[in-house]
Amino acid sequence: MLVSFLISCVPQPQQEKTRQSGYPISGVLFNKVHLSDNFWLPKIKINREATIPASFKKCEEMGRLDNFRIAGGKMKGPVKGEMPFDDTDVYKTIEGAAYSMAVLPDPKLDAYVDSLIEIIGIGQEADGYLTTYKTIDTTSAPARWCPPGGRWKNLECSHELYNSGHLFEAAAAHYMATGKTNLLNIALKNADLLVHVFNNELPYEVPGHQIVETGLIKLYLITQKEEYLKLARHFLDRRGDSQHRQIKGPYTQDHKPVVKQDEAVGHAVRAAYMYAGMTDIAAFYNDSAYTRAVEKIWENVVSKKIYLTGGLGSRHQGEAFGDNYELPNLTAYNETCAAIANVYWNYRMFLLHGDAKYIDVLERSLYNNVLAGVSLDGTAFFYPNPLECDMHYPFNRGETLTRQPWFDCSCCPTNLSRFMPSVAGYIYAQQHTDLFVNLFVQGSTEVELDKNSVKISQTTRYPWDGVVKLNLSPSRTSKFRVKLRIPGWAQNQPVPSNLYTYENPPAQQPEIKINGEKVLFTLEKGYAVLSRKWKAGDEIELILPMEVKKVVTNEQVADNRGKIAIERGPLVYCLEETDNPEIDQTVISENTQFSTYFDAALLNGIEVIEASGSDANERLKAIPYFAWNNRGPNKMKVWVPALNGN
Repeated sequence: MLVSFLISCVPQPQQEKTRQSGYPISGVLFNKVHLSDNFWLPKIKINREATIPASFKKCEEMGRLDNFRIAGGKMKGPVKGEMPFDDTDVYKTIEGAAYSMAVLPDPKLDAYVDSLIEIIGIGQEADGYLTTYKTIDTTSAPARWCPPGGRWKNLECSHELYNSGHLFEAAAAHYMATGKTNLLNIALKNADLLVHVFNNELPYEVPGHQIVETGLIKLYLITQKEEYLKLARHFLDRRGDSQHRQIKGPYTQDHKPVVKQDEAVGHAVRAAYMYAGMTDIAAFYNDSAYTRAVEKIWENVVSKKIYLTGGLGSRHQGEAFGDNYELPNLTAYNETCAAIANVYWNYRMFLLHGDAKYIDVLERSLYNNVLAGVSLDGTAFFYPNPLECDMHYPFNRGETLTRQPWFDCSCCPTNLSRFMPSVAGYIYAQQHTDLFVNLFVQGSTEVELDKNSVKISQTTRYPWDGVVKLNLSPSRTSKFRVKLRIPGWAQNQPVPSNLYTYENPPAQQPEIKINGEKVLFTLEKGYAVLSRKWKAGDEIELILPMEVKKVVTNEQVADNRGKIAIERGPLVYCLEETDNPEIDQTVISENTQFSTYFDAALLNGIEVIEASGSDANERLKAIPYFAWNNRGPNKMKVWVPALNGN
């Protein structure tokens, strides 16, 4: 969505014949979609009112801002903090604040952000270099796992280019939201330095932690400066180049050239950011080799390496992908940042291909793993997101069993700060006279389809209810196509592979009505294609059956053999010991009967699943996975043993 944001906001240059101007599909900007729902809107408000201020406060308290002052000679002292990428906590929170201001102007926040940008500028060296810990002291390093050194030394762990990437992302967001160039100028000065250094002095070196690639592309879209786009591709093209340097291996996806990679390996956040960048290059250069590579990697992820919650990365060691089908529950990592990166990547894949399967994966990550990363009050966080807690294995960063207000490595809280304001931008997209309806969130927007202004309003209680009503009001009667996504979960497919399947086939099928009359529809890449002459006041009603589904896993996933998970709509559910005192004895059988009800007083209002059966141990109460651990630490599990081998 963020790429679409920039593509839609800036005029496109004349492109080389070998390269497109961007993606064939454009997202409808998040600040053009006005939410009025009771699910996402409160969460976005909490992010603006609680998460972003808390993150800024922690940046002040933990010395993140002091490092810029020390680097610029305005303060004395050693580096503050423990990570070489602490600068990015400031950048990411500014990005979140910028996107929030794009939706809801806030003069006080605007002035505060300007004051932070002034402090950032203090830490920038004259030639544009900006990584404070190296400017302050090249003889020591804040992280024990990265040796000290001067500029561009130990790039596999120094995070200098990662710092630049988040600076660029923040600068693009701030410029597009406010029109100001104070942070953009800092970013461009740094980007120009990278262009010089990595084209001339270090032409074979690559980032250890990817994200500079997508950041450079955003600067390109603003400035039209070809060097930025070319450098983004250069960094990707040089990965796995063993002829000119010693490659760093699979942990940093530097084991082979990116166009020859076909399996998701290594650090999951690095990987997903890189796959997002590769998808950008596939689109901007119309590059078939890049396209094939990201398609193969995506297939590997969705068929062998993704959790039911949409999480990526099974191993704490290295915060990494495991082997194919290595998906443990208790020790699952599923870093919050990786889930956010998974959303970014899958949205780009949708913009490239127009296939609903990418939105299916996006929605699964968004409603489950991403949301689980932050407490309901917006002030405490999970770094990893396991699918089981036994109250012994200390899963969260810092070896804790509950959410924390901050971490020594606080990438996840600040990543949530920047991500949440943009959720509305994933709902709609357009291509010529096609209107894509991807997510179901109550609100309104307006789009231009073939020089015809079309107002759209959506009424729904999704994800609690499966009824979605779309009211269309074109300025003049005209023919266009509404491509209404029919979620994979409503078509008996949890993910676009055989990794997970539903044990109980659906009793009902999705229905569509136009102006109250049921219509037949055909599916095109997962979308119901509704083509007709639309007039003001036309209404589309989508009815998605919200049955409780029992999920089983491919037998090659050892940890889930003989176990069942339950879903309803897009939500994965879990059991907490708070509701299930005998959680370790609870089972599900083929005879288990489920019922649901909405409890407005529980966990800010959730749909609860209850079950019973012939066995006393079949009695259970389940809540949405995203809401667990909001009533104190307690046992939790997503996968429940099946009775009688069910």
